[in-house]
Amino acid sequence: MLETNPLYTKIDDLQGRTLALRGYLDYEAKRERLTEVNRELEQPEVWSDPERAQALGRERAALGRVVEAVQALESGLGDARELLDLADAEQDRETVGEVAADLKRLEDRVQGLEFQRMFCGEMDAKNAFVDIQAGSGGTEAQDWAEMLLRMYLRWGERRGFKTELIEVSAGEVAGIKSATVRFEGEYAYGWLRTETGVHRLVRKSPFDSGNRRHTSFAAVFVSPEVDEDIDIDINPADLRIDVYRASGAGGQHVNRTESAVRITHLPTGIVVQCQNDRSQHKNRATAMKQLKAKLYELEMQKRRAEQQAMEEAKADIGWGSQIRSYVLDQSRIKDLRTGVETGNTQAVLDGDIDAFIEASLKAGL
Repeated sequence: MLETNPLYTKIDDLQGRTLALRGYLDYEAKRERLTEVNRELEQPEVWSDPERAQALGRERAALGRVVEAVQALESGLGDARELLDLADAEQDRETVGEVAADLKRLEDRVQGLEFQRMFCGEMDAKNAFVDIQAGSGGTEAQDWAEMLLRMYLRWGERRGFKTELIEVSAGEVAGIKSATVRFEGEYAYGWLRTETGVHRLVRKSPFDSGNRRHTSFAAVFVSPEVDEDIDIDINPADLRIDVYRASGAGGQHVNRTESAVRITHLPTGIVVQCQNDRSQHKNRATAMKQLKAKLYELEMQKRRAEQQAMEEAKADIGWGSQIRSYVLDQSRIKDLRTGVETGNTQAVLDGDIDAFIEASLKAGL
């Protein structure tokens, strides 16, 4: 008799994890928003604003990836259970093997979606800029900086990110003094943010006629691409609106109706008011404009503070803040924060750095 209980247990486990993913990934809200976006894109007038249409297209693609992934898992697990029931009833060993293989593929997908929980930062979904700066050491350090540039570009290709070389300063003999690369794609910053720090290379230098061992450094700094446009979306539930009679000079009433408007934005405590017009409707519209302007300025101040913090963080990357050591003549690359180590140095330099990134994200770095 075929032993199918472990496969039923696996299906139960994967269905439970998929149900949990619905909550983690905010599936229902994304599915509803996807319906709204599709409906808006069906309206002819949206295409008169190309930027808006493109933004909606990008949003639809991002939402669709999550919604379709969850739906595919649920459908696949349901099919696996039905097929296993048939195979169990008929004692069909070949079909049981097919179900086991299907469950392995489905588990890989579940693990991939579960990993997205690591991307919980406000900026994690953004595109990213990677700055690489050669340390002191002349040609050897500059060659190392170029090796890192190649490594990240190869990694971007592997991951399906669109890469753009924004700036590069060539070395005097070989390599580069500095470079900036833009990575475009979903969660680019989330994937790359833990790469910030100093990368140390130890090898026998090809630029040393005596073939001596050299140690070189390069600093990497990763930052998110911030949208220039600020969309101030005010939730009516966040407002307290009071109306009262407008007062003129000497306490005289401008009119006998309650036309003056005071709006309090509860999350921030910002208060705006207007009593210039006899129309409550016009005063309310003017007050809302004031509120949007103040919220816009508040958001700008927040972004300036974040930018300043990033610049300070960049300045704080000293040559002692090493995150990874690449000892090529001993075939050993080790992440100094997580302890993850590999002997396949060429694969890493060819862009296979997921093991280091995943370990650092799981460690909450």
